[in-house]
Amino acid sequence: MVTVAVAGGSGNLGLTIVEALKKSQKHKVIILARKESKSPVPDVPVLAADYANVESLARLLEDNNIHTVISAMSVRGPEEGASEINLVKAAAKSAATKRFIASEYGTLAPADKKYWLPQHEFRLSVIAELKKTDLDWTRIHNGYFLDYFGIPHIESHMTPVAFGVDMANKAAAIPGTGNDVLAFTYTKDVAKFVVAALDLPKWDEALYCYGDKTTWNEFLSIAEEVRGSKFTVAYDSPEKLEKGEITDLPFNEAIYPFFPKPMFQQYFGRFGLYVTQGLFDLPEEESLNKKFPDIKTTTVREVLSAWAGK
Repeated sequence: MVTVAVAGGSGNLGLTIVEALKKSQKHKVIILARKESKSPVPDVPVLAADYANVESLARLLEDNNIHTVISAMSVRGPEEGASEINLVKAAAKSAATKRFIASEYGTLAPADKKYWLPQHEFRLSVIAELKKTDLDWTRIHNGYFLDYFGIPHIESHMTPVAFGVDMANKAAAIPGTGNDVLAFTYTKDVAKFVVAALDLPKWDEALYCYGDKTTWNEFLSIAEEVRGSKFTVAYDSPEKLEKGEITDLPFNEAIYPFFPKPMFQQYFGRFGLYVTQGLFDLPEEESLNKKFPDIKTTTVREVLSAWAGK
């Protein structure tokens, strides 16, 4: 048993990882947050972390004998990127800290920089910093979060958004032909794989896991079957996606006041391109699924079935 700190462990994926760690009872768990607050999980302390101060962070890690840092910080801009880099530097300075999981869940960065989203630059800067250290480190790629298609009818800490298929409004805006393969993973399964990965004696620089693999066309077929009617469907060509244009899905109208539509279209247009470029089709050999075959994952059908009769 070691002490594991989850940075960003108070919400979204981070909270799900904390819950899985607590349930496993294999390790002591601590949440790192920007401010000390009431813990969302009983008996899991929340410690205030000053991400602007490497020395302070290093002392925090040492004083609490933190062996492993799991970052679940939302790294989408320079401020969050700098915070995670400082956390890496602090982990490298801490005599207690030996391992680090970077916050790069989802899919791989495209090889061609012209297709990068802003967070790719910041996330890869974190990886460059990790390569300078003696830490055993990795990042975990899980494809696209399956939660988004079951909310509000499944347990999840994720904030809902519609990409590809809008279950609530029986609509779809599918990138490319719809025949590209994607990996979908429920956050509870991602968390199980994260906990299991702590048992590996040595980490590869990237670890992969997935809950289910299918194409958008197959996904849509299940969605229509579950909801009992045909969806309104559009297909967005790679040329359209490259311009940062996607077909609107009704669910996202409520998101635009907080995530402006032009920015949203650019962001998810890139995601659509990643689908057509095969970046969501994660490798199966050497995956965490193969290393931990006893972990039963949640399928697309199981999550979509939460909409039956709704």
